[in-house]
Amino acid sequence: MMPRADTLSTKVSRRNVVLIAAGLLILVGIVVVALAREATSRRLVAAAVSRPTAPTRPPLTRAEETYIQALWPIHGAVERSAVRMSMGQIFYVIKDMGQTELKARVDDALTTFQRAEGQLLALEPPPSLQRAHDDYGAAVRLFHKSAVEVSKIFADGREDHLRAAYPLAQEASNTIREIGGRFWPDEFPPN
Repeated sequence: MMPRADTLSTKVSRRNVVLIAAGLLILVGIVVVALAREATSRRLVAAAVSRPTAPTRPPLTRAEETYIQALWPIHGAVERSAVRMSMGQIFYVIKDMGQTELKARVDDALTTFQRAEGQLLALEPPPSLQRAHDDYGAAVRLFHKSAVEVSKIFADGREDHLRAAYPLAQEASNTIREIGGRFWPDEFPPN
């Protein structure tokens, strides 16, 4: 028995309607996704365009450049010593380091900070950098004072010296980082 032609054409037309409807739904979905992406792109571009650009730093004078280059090795030594001493204190508190190892780090830091203080006194900053130079020297003296406070633990064993030393080192570190960011803007790349 043969199916009737009108039943067959009805089945074919229903299938076509379903396929066309599915195709239209897919097209509508693609258009919606494209519009959403376009809107997001435009917002990002508008935000980037409307964001004020950072003013460019004026070029350094020869004297400023010379001073900053002379400060760089001092800066590196101070930062390394400060970090080593700070990490030593953390390791000591969590019992990953003994007093002997901490003492070695603190003694090294004291030597570095004393040397840096002398080197800073020998530098002659240009007038435009005098304040930064003075602030940098004050920060090194704070590091030195912090190291002296930590070293008191070796005489009496009291860990309160670590707590007393922390704010001094933190203030020094903030100052050094702020000045370093001005002198060497790419030293700490953004995350």
